[in-house]
Amino acid sequence: MFKRIGLLILANFAIFIMLSVILNVISMVTGINFGTMSGKSLNLGALFVFAMVVGFSGSIISLLMSKTMAKMSMGLTMVDVDHPRDAVESYLVSVIRSESEKAGIPMPEVAIYDGEPNAFATGPSKSSSLVAVSTGLLNLMNRDEVEAVLAHEISHVKNGDMVTMTLLQGVMNTFVVFASRVIGWVVDRQILRNEDDAPGVGYYATSFVLDICLGFLASMVVAAFSRYREYHADAGAANIMGTTTPMINALARLGGVAPNELPGSVKGFGISGGIGSLFASHPSIEDRIKALREHRYTAN
Repeated sequence: MFKRIGLLILANFAIFIMLSVILNVISMVTGINFGTMSGKSLNLGALFVFAMVVGFSGSIISLLMSKTMAKMSMGLTMVDVDHPRDAVESYLVSVIRSESEKAGIPMPEVAIYDGEPNAFATGPSKSSSLVAVSTGLLNLMNRDEVEAVLAHEISHVKNGDMVTMTLLQGVMNTFVVFASRVIGWVVDRQILRNEDDAPGVGYYATSFVLDICLGFLASMVVAAFSRYREYHADAGAANIMGTTTPMINALARLGGVAPNELPGSVKGFGISGGIGSLFASHPSIEDRIKALREHRYTAN
């Protein structure tokens, strides 16, 4: 459950920074300003269009490549859903097919990988999704708990969370590009008093640094929305399972304690507490269990 959004955010951030650096270097070497600058004045309309193109490019590219990246980076063993090779694969295919039908989505691709207890869903759309589960999770949990975790991932696919996250990331990227270049122009023209027709070093240095700094702030917003979506995916899993108990027990196992014995000090796999919690893509396990017990959120 804890890889999906992290992969998207990291991939998008890497692509976004790469595009920013490449465009800045091209602009410095060739003098081409891509419509963001017009002599000594700032063309805000052209800058906004430029910011949208750059901002949404990273998020859309990372979304379209999400399944390929997962297959390459996670060492996935793909399951032939029509011809499973063993009892474990047959079980996973049967569960995911049943839960997909309940959720009203097409059958996702299925994969297994070696690793610590974990699972994730990814893909550019409901009709082109992938659900993967680790051997560690299969060995740790009983069947009800495994099925609850898979239902959680199916809920993410049903809710279109990957697409929603992509759009939000694109909006935040657009803000970062726009704001960093406006501030860079102010520093270059108003503070450093650059009188040349072309942007100066102050513009490029400021916009590059702010791309990174504001990018981290934007990641906090995206992470906060991701945490919100996790509560709904938990509720969606409970809806598919017909009860909250399996999902609560699965979360308790991931927390490293026996089900129904979760103390208040248990933290989630994501960073919890202090400044680190601002970047966590998942709420603490304690909070998620509490939300399920209180029926605080509903399935979408």
